[in-house]
Parts: sequence; C-alpha cells; structure tokens
Amino acid sequence: MYKKKIIAIGLLASTVLLASMTTLQQVPQQQPRPEPKLVNIKVLPKKLTFRQVDHLMDEWSRALGVRCNFCHDNKDKSLDIKPEKEMARKMFVMEGKINKKFFGAKKDSVGLMAETGVTCNSCHRGVAHPKVVYANVPGPRPGGFGGPGQGGPGGPGGFGGPGQGAPGQGGPGGQQRPQGAPVATPPATPPGR
Repeated sequence: MYKKKIIAIGLLASTVLLASMTTLQQVPQQQPRPEPKLVNIKVLPKKLTFRQVDHLMDEWSRALGVRCNFCHDNKDKSLDIKPEKEMARKMFVMEGKINKKFFGAKKDSVGLMAETGVTCNSCHRGVAHPKVVYANVPGPRPGGFGGPGQGGPGGPGGFGGPGQGAPGQGGPGGQQRPQGAPVATPPATPPGR
C-alpha cells in the first residue's frame, strides 16, 4: 500500500516538475520595446533613432523659441500641411551646406554634421522669425545698396541712403541711426518656456 502511494506521489511530483519547466520555456524573454518607426523623414539621415530625432527637434524648438505644433500638425505629426515644416527642412539643408563649404564640417556615423560653424541658434536666438538687421554703418551701403552712381540716394531697392529705406535706416521719417545705438536685442528667454 505504501509502495503504491509513494509511486503515485513520485509520478505526480515529476508531472508537476515537467509542467513547470515547459511553462518557463514558453514565457517569452523580456525584450526591450522597439522604438517607434519614423515616417516621412525627408532630409534627416535614415540611420537616426527616435531618440536622436527627438533630441534634434528639441534643439530646433529651443533655437526658435517655439513648440512642436509650430511645424507639426497637432493630430498627425507626419502630415506635411504646415509651411513651417518645409521651411525647417530647407534651413537644415542650408545649414549643412554652409558648414561643409565654409567650415569644412564632415558628417558623423549617423549622417549628421560632426562639427558645425552655424546652427539654427546662430540666427534665430530664440525668435521664430528673426529680423534682418544691418550693421550700424553710417552712409551708403556697399555692394549696390546705396552707393553713389547707383540710382541716386539709396541705390536700387532703396536701402541705406538718405531718404530711402525704413525709419532709423536713413529712410523717411528718420535719420541715420546714431553711432553706437543698439541694433536689435533678442529676448532673454524663448517665449512660452
């Protein structure tokens, strides 16, 4: 009688042991979640991960003092319905060309410029639409912008000479900006941050 109970308990224990071992093998190992696939990337290198693109977008956002919805549609970020998104692409390509041509920058392993001479912040400095500001130089502008014999004061286009251009630039309603007068001051911190 004891023999039969011991054999039954042994068979039951071995069955439980085998069942638990097969269950352990069937549980999939915890694998890292794949990063979301990026779609509609036209000018960025295809090797970039989601985190790299996100970091790059954060840099652009800070440089322009804007949030994501400045370029992206709120409902579907992959849509190309905002002109600011296309402009950002053009500016990214322009930045790369400038850095390669004038600063000898090479691309890194993922396809971004390894060294830069100019960035978005070089011009924008926290302002989405930076103003064009001319140097504080009294008199006619060189290079066809108001020199003598180039269409009179101010030259073609009316920049720089007396009676031409915008107030404070020697234009109507204003005189030449006084020597040492401030040109433009970007905001200390980007708006909305």
